[in-house]
Amino acid sequence: MLLRSRLLSLNPTSFLSPPVHAKSLSFLFSSNKTIAYSTHKCPDPKPKVSTSKAAKQPMSERARFANKVLFVSPGVDPEEVTEEMILPGSNIVLGPYAGHSQIKEVEFVKSSGRAKDCPKDDRPEFAILGRSNVGKSSLINALVRKKEVALTSKKPGKTQLINHFLVNKSWYIVDLPGYGFARASDAARTDWSSFTKGYFLNRETLVAVLLLVDASVPPQRIDLDCANWLGRNNIPMTFVFTKCDKMKASKGKRPDENIRDFQELIRENYKQHPPWIMTSSVTGIGRDELLLHMSQLRNYWDQ
Repeated sequence: MLLRSRLLSLNPTSFLSPPVHAKSLSFLFSSNKTIAYSTHKCPDPKPKVSTSKAAKQPMSERARFANKVLFVSPGVDPEEVTEEMILPGSNIVLGPYAGHSQIKEVEFVKSSGRAKDCPKDDRPEFAILGRSNVGKSSLINALVRKKEVALTSKKPGKTQLINHFLVNKSWYIVDLPGYGFARASDAARTDWSSFTKGYFLNRETLVAVLLLVDASVPPQRIDLDCANWLGRNNIPMTFVFTKCDKMKASKGKRPDENIRDFQELIRENYKQHPPWIMTSSVTGIGRDELLLHMSQLRNYWDQ
């Protein structure tokens, strides 16, 4: 009951304390519209459980709740999930694939105007995507703890290319162009350029998309449309809620209320909730937890 209460009642005062390719990543999330997600590489049949076996071993209420609300990491039995295994400010269960997450060095590699021009060294990568004013560059700078690794600007939409940053000489952070700044028309809500779409659909080294959502404003249709587009195209993703330090809303609802509203809308289309985490590039909230989450996805992908 304590586990259920913690996840169903989002409380930043307690939380805010200081969908992977090489293996089948259908465990990341399951949409009502797309029951099982394929991967760019050949799926591993091991994580799958036959319907006959599942019938013989019915899940407990606790396990059903964990599968529906939590992101149960690979290697974790839903029956054995405890509150201590959940990363603070998230629905992410830490599993055995979590490993070294410290960033020691980062270097800019290249900007690409086409997906086929991106690096071809087979290193795993995480793509960071969001609205043009969601704080993508600020989050990247906070993750690597270096100013201006990704340029920030008071003019949203400055990123126009696919930018690769090599981390620890072993994996990439990819900064993608933002979408739908300000008064975007309905037709333009998911109007990413063709090269960005090509990146999502053809990039075999993509572990997951970190879809950034501004928690300081109410849920935006364009973010929901983006999430649905990724889901329909079998792209694993994690929701990263930004600007969670703004606890006092000058207008409208608080960030925790906006996050709860967004999650309710997401649940309309997903049988299992995708992984999500609360962050702030100002205070550093969620930084270490997000890197741990990325490490377990990366290590599972890379095994």
